[in-house]
Amino acid sequence: MTDAKKREWMRVERKELVDTARTTVAAVLSLLVGRALRLPEGYWSAIATIIVMQSTLGAAWTISKERLIGTAFGAGTGAVLATYTGQNLAAFGAGVFAMGVLCAMVRAGQGAYRYAGITLVIVMMIPHANSAWMVALHRFIEISIGIAVGLLVTAVWPEPETAAA
Repeated sequence: MTDAKKREWMRVERKELVDTARTTVAAVLSLLVGRALRLPEGYWSAIATIIVMQSTLGAAWTISKERLIGTAFGAGTGAVLATYTGQNLAAFGAGVFAMGVLCAMVRAGQGAYRYAGITLVIVMMIPHANSAWMVALHRFIEISIGIAVGLLVTAVWPEPETAAA
C-alpha cells in the first residue's frame, strides 16, 4: 500500500471513530435523560438519537422535523384506535393507510409516514400496562428527547470533514 493510500485510510478510520464517539455520547446522554424523567421505555430515546445522528446539522434538522411530525401523528392515531378498537388488525391497517394519506396531505414526507407507522404499531399493537394515551405520550416524549439530543450533539460536535483525495 502506498503512503498516500495509508494516509487516506487513516483519515477514513479517524472519521469513523469520531462519528462512533459522537453517536455513543449522544445515545448515552439520551438514555440518561429518559431515565431521569423515569420514562418506562426510555430506551426509545437512545434509539431515536442513534437514528437521528447525521453528518450535518442541516441534514439532521430536515429529517428530524419529519420524524417528529410522524411520531405525533402515529401516537395520536394509535391512542385513539387502541382506546376504541384494542389490538384490532383491520383498525391497525386502516390506521397505517390513514397515516400515509395524512402525511401526504400535509406534505410531511416519507420520513414522517415511516415514523407515524412505527409509532402506531408500538402504541396500538404492543400490549402495555398503561393506557394507550399514556403510552402515546411517553412514546412522543421519548422520540422528542432522542431527536433533541441528536440535534444538540450534532450542533455542538459536528462530524469532521474528510479531506479530498
